[in-house]
Amino acid sequence: MSSTSDKIKGLANEVTGNVKQAVGKATGNEKLQAEGARQELKGEAQQALGKAKDGVKKTIDKV
Repeated sequence: MSSTSDKIKGLANEVTGNVKQAVGKATGNEKLQAEGARQELKGEAQQALGKAKDGVKKTIDKV
Protein backbone atom coordinates (compact mmCIF):
# COMPACT_ATOMS: atom_id res chain seq x y z
CA MET A 1 0.00 0.00 0.00
CA SER A 2 1.34 3.43 -0.85
CA SER A 3 1.91 6.17 1.67
CA THR A 4 -0.87 8.25 0.14
CA SER A 5 -3.43 5.45 0.40
CA ASP A 6 -2.34 4.81 4.01
CA LYS A 7 -2.92 8.47 4.82
CA ILE A 8 -6.30 8.57 3.05
CA LYS A 9 -7.55 5.39 4.73
CA GLY A 10 -6.23 6.66 8.04
CA LEU A 11 -8.06 9.94 7.69
CA ALA A 12 -11.26 8.12 6.73
CA ASN A 13 -10.98 5.90 9.80
CA GLU A 14 -10.34 8.90 12.04
CA VAL A 15 -13.38 10.74 10.72
CA THR A 16 -15.59 7.67 10.96
CA GLY A 17 -14.33 7.01 14.47
CA ASN A 18 -15.11 10.57 15.53
CA VAL A 19 -18.61 10.31 14.11
CA LYS A 20 -19.24 7.01 15.89
CA GLN A 21 -18.04 8.52 19.15
CA ALA A 22 -20.32 11.52 18.75
CA VAL A 23 -23.34 9.38 17.88
CA GLY A 24 -22.56 7.02 20.74
CA LYS A 25 -22.28 9.91 23.17
CA ALA A 26 -25.51 11.50 21.91
CA THR A 27 -27.44 8.24 22.22
CA GLY A 28 -25.76 6.98 25.38
CA ASN A 29 -24.32 3.99 23.50
CA GLU A 30 -21.01 3.29 25.25
CA LYS A 31 -20.23 0.37 22.93
CA LEU A 32 -20.44 2.65 19.88
CA GLN A 33 -18.30 5.27 21.63
CA ALA A 34 -15.62 2.67 22.37
CA GLU A 35 -15.76 1.35 18.81
CA GLY A 36 -15.32 4.88 17.51
CA ALA A 37 -12.35 5.49 19.78
CA ARG A 38 -10.66 2.30 18.52
CA GLN A 39 -11.33 3.23 14.92
CA GLU A 40 -9.93 6.71 15.47
CA LEU A 41 -6.73 5.25 16.93
CA LYS A 42 -6.48 2.87 13.98
CA GLY A 43 -6.75 5.85 11.64
CA GLU A 44 -4.05 7.74 13.50
CA ALA A 45 -1.77 4.71 13.23
CA GLN A 46 -2.45 4.38 9.50
CA GLN A 47 -1.61 8.04 8.94
CA ALA A 48 1.59 7.67 10.95
CA LEU A 49 2.54 4.68 8.80
CA GLY A 50 1.95 6.73 5.65
CA LYS A 51 4.12 9.55 6.96
CA ALA A 52 6.85 7.07 7.92
CA LYS A 53 6.77 5.61 4.42
CA ASP A 54 7.17 9.12 3.01
CA GLY A 55 10.18 9.67 5.25
CA VAL A 56 11.81 6.43 4.21
CA LYS A 57 11.19 7.17 0.53
CA LYS A 58 12.71 10.66 0.85
CA THR A 59 15.75 9.22 2.62
CA ILE A 60 16.22 6.55 -0.06
CA ASP A 61 15.79 9.13 -2.83
CA LYS A 62 18.61 11.22 -1.30
CA VAL A 63 20.97 8.25 -1.36
